Amino acid sequence: MIAFLFFLPFVALFALLGVYAERKVSAYIQDRMGPMEVGYGGILQTLADILKLLMKEDIVPQVADKRLFKLAPLIIFVAVFAGFATIPVTPTVIGSAVNVGVFYLLAIVSLDIIGILMAGWASNSKYPLLGAMRAIAQIISYEIPIGLIILAVVMISQSLDLQNISYQQGIWIQAHPAHNTSQNYLFGLKATGIDITHVGGVLTWNIFRMPLLMVGFVIYFIASLAECNRAPFDIPEAESELIGGYHTEYSGLRWAFVMLAEYGMMLLVSFLGVILFLGGWNTPFPNIGSLALADWTSGAPGTVYGTMTGIFWVFIKTFVLVFFQMVARWTYPRLRVDQLMYLCWKVLIPFSLFILFVCGLWRLGMV
Repeated sequence: MIAFLFFLPFVALFALLGVYAERKVSAYIQDRMGPMEVGYGGILQTLADILKLLMKEDIVPQVADKRLFKLAPLIIFVAVFAGFATIPVTPTVIGSAVNVGVFYLLAIVSLDIIGILMAGWASNSKYPLLGAMRAIAQIISYEIPIGLIILAVVMISQSLDLQNISYQQGIWIQAHPAHNTSQNYLFGLKATGIDITHVGGVLTWNIFRMPLLMVGFVIYFIASLAECNRAPFDIPEAESELIGGYHTEYSGLRWAFVMLAEYGMMLLVSFLGVILFLGGWNTPFPNIGSLALADWTSGAPGTVYGTMTGIFWVFIKTFVLVFFQMVARWTYPRLRVDQLMYLCWKVLIPFSLFILFVCGLWRLGMV
């Protein structure tokens, strides 16, 4: 219910504001104004676009498989939206506190491939079919480096529970029952004599607990762009080649569902990246001697202040990653298909395997 009542309207609002923000970011990068006419500074332009989509006719091609054609956008959106069920936004607020949250998220989100294939095949048109084939090849390929890097984080954290992983990266670790008898949070810094549960801040983030995960985070971010079909990996939707890719034949509300799923996926992979690598809802400020920055900028789990600061930090970090996704789209040129596959199979996957191997050795050496 938390995922449904909180994330459903939030994803819709994020898509509404995200489109406007991306237009402004792209305009700034290209040295132009962006939307300016509808509302103050163009702030209502996206709302006008949404109203236009709602009023548009729902056109179904005559030769399309009508049942699959109509069902595909819903499957794409539901598969992405279901992934938010296990995302912890505060120390106490989480949709479903399952101990296999990472596994569930990877499994449920991968189902959007079925919807993409249905959209391309059911359209009975060459451009959507080519776009769907490209999307499936790209998504399946880039799921491998993402999966390997996430497995490295799981190996370091010794948990599939996203909330558990978040607790390990902050000063409030002892407040979580699962850690009362665990010493996992000390590994990597144990020999330094630094009590990271007191210092907190960035020192407890996974990218600092195991420094090689900094490279892993870069690999995760690059692969997540491909998972979202975002430039420079937007080959499945290449306007200059495929008009619009697998959603070429869609219009009105069904097209809006596809776009909502794309922005929802951007938000979801950013949330997951923040939780796995950047401390989740924990503050980035450490306690330095008598200057208790971590204590001041984060509250104890279960308190009102703890909930407010948790929401603040997790969303700030997430929006920063979303911003860099937008910057990447309007900075780098689109890769060719061969370049995309070369990057995945000959660069990212070997590096991911190496990181996974080293993390295993690191973990064994610190037990």
